[in-house]
Amino acid sequence: MAQDEQALVIIPTYNEKENIHSIVELVLSQVANLEILVVDDNSPDGTAAIVTEMAQANPRVHLLSRAGKLGLGTAYIAGFKWGLARGYAYLIEMDADFSHDPCEIPNMLKAIQQADLVLGSRYIDGVRVVNWPLSRLFLSKGASYYVRIITGLPIHDPTGGFKCFRRKVLETIELDKVRSNGYAFQIEMTHKAWMMGFRVREIPITFADRSAGQSKMSGHIVREALWMVWSLAFAHGFRRKPHATLKSDA
Repeated sequence: MAQDEQALVIIPTYNEKENIHSIVELVLSQVANLEILVVDDNSPDGTAAIVTEMAQANPRVHLLSRAGKLGLGTAYIAGFKWGLARGYAYLIEMDADFSHDPCEIPNMLKAIQQADLVLGSRYIDGVRVVNWPLSRLFLSKGASYYVRIITGLPIHDPTGGFKCFRRKVLETIELDKVRSNGYAFQIEMTHKAWMMGFRVREIPITFADRSAGQSKMSGHIVREALWMVWSLAFAHGFRRKPHATLKSDA
């Protein structure tokens, strides 16, 4: 990453007071020209107050407060718009609960130099998941196969949420038309980028289930993802390859 290029890590939060201070500090320690935006959905546990205090002490920390619990997808869209308006070259999305290892950020920024979208994958170079019950692993792996079969998306881990976007990708995708809000959001964004011909690359990461706070997984999130896969396939006439071949300015 060039010295004059900046990356923004976007972390959506809802009741993450147990994790937020530590995750912000560890993220910022990875790369010098990297900043953080926490998008907080009015957490009743005081997460935003912790971030506000950190932002006052460190200009690399930013807070975007929202009125209520509006969902993961809309949090990322708000964060993307915030980052694009301020000129960041790369925008990274990750969780606040340490399931995504901040130490992988330099690897993502290195990989993005030859790609437009980099995905941290749990399912290349074996299964790289820690502390998940078998039922959760089977659900996740099954969802990956489901997405590949229905849409043709050649990605091993389409539901993963540790990603790095080159700004051109987010400028090209019509963010206001992104419809999904849970894990389906991850599938939809990757599918859109791939269909537009952007270079999508997966790199291996190890995913560790949260040790503090509460999981946001729900039946509604799973159902939304099942429906969204068919919607994406239908919208593109069940096309199995990109509409074009694009290459952003690298």
